[in-house]
Amino acid sequence: MTMKAYPLAMAQEGETVRIAQILDGRRLAMRLTEMGLNLGSEVTILQRIEGQMVVLRGQLRLALGAGMASRILVVPASDPAEDFRNDEGARP
Repeated sequence: MTMKAYPLAMAQEGETVRIAQILDGRRLAMRLTEMGLNLGSEVTILQRIEGQMVVLRGQLRLALGAGMASRILVVPASDPAEDFRNDEGARP
């Protein structure tokens, strides 16, 4: 059974998650793509400090602000891969 997506900001240190949806439209999606974070990308939470996060994508460490992390919806990486673009409410 697949879990519902939750904000990246709620993920715990050491957890590996998969990006399922981006809530804030094209501008944020484009910025995340430039950083190497796309729908379906897996990231590991390295550190959480007062809502801000440091995540690991491959060999790249990225710092995300609390606002950005709250608009990225994720699922546990252990969930079966899905085509998240077809989820209800997802933006093309």
